[in-house]
Amino acid sequence: MKPIVIALVALFFASPASAQSLPGSFVLLRDIDPTILQDIRYAGINNFMGRPLAGYGAGECVVKREVGLALKRVQQELAPQKLSLKMLDCYRPARAVHDMVLWAQNGKETAVERRYNPAFSKRDLFRLGYIAEHSGHSTGSAVDLTLVDLKADNSGVFDANKSYADCIAPAPARAPEASVDMGTGYDCSDLKAHTAARSITPEQRRWRDLLVGAMAKQGFVNYAKEWWHFSLPGTGGPAYDFPITAQHR
Repeated sequence: MKPIVIALVALFFASPASAQSLPGSFVLLRDIDPTILQDIRYAGINNFMGRPLAGYGAGECVVKREVGLALKRVQQELAPQKLSLKMLDCYRPARAVHDMVLWAQNGKETAVERRYNPAFSKRDLFRLGYIAEHSGHSTGSAVDLTLVDLKADNSGVFDANKSYADCIAPAPARAPEASVDMGTGYDCSDLKAHTAARSITPEQRRWRDLLVGAMAKQGFVNYAKEWWHFSLPGTGGPAYDFPITAQHR
């Protein structure tokens, strides 16, 4: 993957009475379509690092406007089927990408971390293409997402004190995702998470194909090693490093 030039964006700290504006053509997805569900995993502890990543001060999906409008069109197509998109990651500050690099090189690997990469050592995740040192997420053009069946029971809640099976285990044993069963959990660094993996059930294949098809119809391109990762060609540019905060409006 070609390096992306990091554009250092001038920041200012908003007072409680004012809000921090977003740079360029970035917007909050909820301002474009509030019906799209959000579970921004890097803003909490339910992720492969077990803590909020640098720059994630709030669980807000921030995207380029063109990306947000395309996601809205996908959502409108899914709505009659009683389905919804659920955003798992959107714009990612460049400092968060660097945070991942440091994490992969720290020489430690806990049981919780191993749930996300059961077959590989975390120091190999960059070499194998599961994590990138320069991410399209930082340009605002890439998103991670899944599908939610609005007719199903989506009440499962992640419990940090509970021991879960790894990300390729059957859905009832994995950490709850409150979404359809795509065959692996989110951020699962494994061959089974490859979009075209043959080791999944017909029902899991149907969900993956439905998601890829709906996204492709609006111009999104899937990353072959991650069923959840999509980018919208033509909306990239320089990488940004402004933090995601609750002050953004």
